[in-house]
This record gives sequence, C-alpha cells and structure tokens, in this order.
Amino acid sequence: MIKLDTLIQTSTIVKIIGDTACDITEVCIDSRKIVESALFVAIRGSHSDGHSYIEEVIAKGARAIVCETIPSIIHDSITYIQVKDASESLGRIATLYYGDPSSKLKLIGVTGTNGKTTVVTLLYQLFSGFGHRVGLISTVENKILNKTITATHTTPDAVALNALLAEMVSADCEFVFMECSSHAIHQNRIAGLHFAGALFTNLTHDHLDYHKTFAAYRDAKKKFFDELDSSAFAIVNKDDRNGMVMLQNTEASCYTYSMNNMADFRVRIVEQDFNGMLLQIDGKEFWIQLTGEFNAYNIALVYATAFLLGKEKTELLAAISALKSVNGRFDYFQSTSKIIAIVDYAHTPDALKNVLTTINKIRTRNETLISIVGCGGDRDKTKRPVMAKVACELSDRVFLTSDNPRTENPELILDEMEAGIPSEYYKKVLRITDRRAAIKTAVANAKTGDIILIAGKGHETYQEISGIKHHFDDKEEVRICFELMEK
Repeated sequence: MIKLDTLIQTSTIVKIIGDTACDITEVCIDSRKIVESALFVAIRGSHSDGHSYIEEVIAKGARAIVCETIPSIIHDSITYIQVKDASESLGRIATLYYGDPSSKLKLIGVTGTNGKTTVVTLLYQLFSGFGHRVGLISTVENKILNKTITATHTTPDAVALNALLAEMVSADCEFVFMECSSHAIHQNRIAGLHFAGALFTNLTHDHLDYHKTFAAYRDAKKKFFDELDSSAFAIVNKDDRNGMVMLQNTEASCYTYSMNNMADFRVRIVEQDFNGMLLQIDGKEFWIQLTGEFNAYNIALVYATAFLLGKEKTELLAAISALKSVNGRFDYFQSTSKIIAIVDYAHTPDALKNVLTTINKIRTRNETLISIVGCGGDRDKTKRPVMAKVACELSDRVFLTSDNPRTENPELILDEMEAGIPSEYYKKVLRITDRRAAIKTAVANAKTGDIILIAGKGHETYQEISGIKHHFDDKEEVRICFELMEK
C-alpha cells in the first residue's frame, strides 16, 4: 500500500475533496480491473471517457478518484482529486506508485515514423552482447534480459509501462531501449519518466487519422524532446527536414547524424547487396548484415547512441558487424529456383518507397519486381492512394490486397488505394483481396531471378478481419509457396 498524498505530490492539482492520507492498493484506469481501495484515474480517451465510469468503480470498491471534472454526486467516503490533465497526472502517479523505476535505469527512447523498432532492437542486441543487463520495449516484443513478454502496443499505457520498468529494475537491468510512439507522447503515457537519451529517426506521412495535421504529428514528436532535462542527450537525423526542429527547445545535449550533411556522426554506403552492405562511419569501413539506405541511417543512430553511452569506437564497429536483422524488417528468402521474396513491415508511403528504392538499387533490371501491398483498416486513410502510387512507380507489377482491414470493408480500402493509381500504371496492377491468394498468385507467376516484395505486415502473425484476429504470417505463406513449387 501507498499513501494517496504521496502519489499525487507531483500532479498539477486544481481541487481536493476528502482525505489524502488514505491508503491506496493499486492505480487503475480500466473500470473492469478495479480492486478494493484502488485509485481510479478517469481518462478522456478517443473511444470512451473514464468520467462516465466513476460511480461504477466506487461501487466496486475504489477509494479515490483522480478526474478533470468533479462529478455531480459526491460520496463522503471517497476522495476526489481534480487535476488539470488526468493523462499527465496518471504518468506521474504511476511513476511514484512503482517507485520511480526509470530513475534507476539508463532509459533511451526512440521516436520517428520509421526505424524505431529496428533501432531499439539493435541497441538491445548490441548492449546484451557487451554483457550488460538490458530491457527492450518495442512494437514486436518486450524483453527483460532473455525473458520475452508479448507486446500489445508500441508504447504501453503509463501504469503498464511503469510496472514493466519496475520489473526491469528488479532484474537489475542497467539499460532499457524503448519505442516512443506519437500516440504515447501525445497521451502522456511517458509523463514522469526520466530519459537518459532521446533519439529521432525521421518524420513522414502516418497517423493523420489521429493527429489530423502533419504539424500536430510533428509537434507530438517534438514534445518528447522539449521535456528532456539537461542531464539527457538528444540525437536527431540532420537529413530529415524536421530533425533540427526537434532540438529547438530542448535542454538536453544535442547531437546529429547524417549521410548527406555535416554532422557529429557521418555514415556512407560503400556497397550493398541483398545480404548486407559495407558502411563507412567516422572514416572506418565495416560490413553489416542489413541492407538499404534506411538501415544505414539506423546503424548510424545505433553507433552514435552507443558511443554517447560510453562505448569505444573500435569495439563498437566490430560488435555492430555481428548484429542480426530485426524480425519482419527486410526478411529475405530465396527458392531453389532463385525466386527472391522480401517480407517487410513497410506500412507508410515513405517506408514502402525506401524498401523499393533499396531493391531497385541492388537488382540487375533483368528481372521483374513484384510488389504485394495493402493498407490497414481503421487507420490513416489519406496514405492509401499514396502507397498504391508509390508501389506502381517503383515496381514492375503490383498486387493490391488486404492488410489488416480490422472493422472496415476490405474492398472499400482497395477502392481508395486504386484511386491513387495514374492511368498509365493500370496494366501493371492486379487486385486480389485475399492476401493468401495474392501471395500464391505472385509466386506462381514469378520466374527465376524475380523479386517479390510482401509489404505491410512484417513480423505480425495475424490478420484482423471484421475485428477478429486470424493466424496469418507472410513469411510462413512464402515458405509454403516455395515448398509447393519445389515438389
């Protein structure tokens, strides 16, 4: 148990009704999970408002309520704390409830449209390889040392996040590498956390269904850097036009990385193929088992971060050379008949463009590049026509198919994608709504040396249709198709 007055000491309080010296057993934001003597924080979400559940949680045994609006019904046995921003207060309350775990760790947060998962996973691999005790919080999975915990969100809610960080402290972790999504920053899920470093990858078209404007999306990312203190460092991509914007109001020590401009850390691709590339950083050349310009940027950021965390440059290059690719990011398969399949999580226009540009730089042009592309339902609709156009511009053939339609009609999603295709590309496009059938058709029509990109789902092992998740793994489907060809 912990005293309520201890939990609310860093929150911006408007009004208090009742006794704050009472004991609290748990902090809850889900009315279904209330326990006796819990503190319930009423959050206004995009789908529901926690304030409408206040009477319900009191009936279930809640002892205190944190809210932005004092309810009309007041119970004498309940303490009400009115705050300016309940989501920000939740972060600070959760931090205190779990003993301020981030202050006992070197917590590094990564934000940006693309590359977050790759960067945090490679940093986890790198520092684990150096013998450190390391935690990982990512889209694909969460890890405490070698223990894997299934990830449900890119960044968990403030209560789950602090609980996870507390577990990492208990496991004597020294470093934690964490993705910070724009949703999480905007919703104050990381409020109250102490970051040793903040990293910025890039900013391109995504999540406008939530943020509405690109400026709001950019400012959500910038908020992360604005709130750093002077003990932290910030590293940004100088080649991205929003990179330096991130640093405008930060108190952190600032660093840059780049491929095309003068920066604190410079990277250059010497040569590349489907198995990897030769990079140059700080005048030193080394081979890595990842390919593509986007991965060169990722590696530069990993290198810069590790150096600022105290690693020596020579040992860093040797260790980075041994890093493995991240699940669902440019996963490469080849059939016995030399057909190549690449599975990648690319689900934004820029990510798709990056992957296709990389393939086009490596290929001989004597083969056919076939792209299988879909767009997720209940997400940013404005990127659908753009992604279809990008696929057509950079591929020889395009199969439009379902991604995760979720609660939307998949045919309508494909209609919106098709609307972005210029008439000169119509002949190269085939629409197959069923994703399994699209993959089978692409493989069946491929010839020796052809390249098939299956974009959008990457590491995911499910397909969500009409709100129901069905098992589906792009890599599994490709292997099955290749095996059937070889029989």
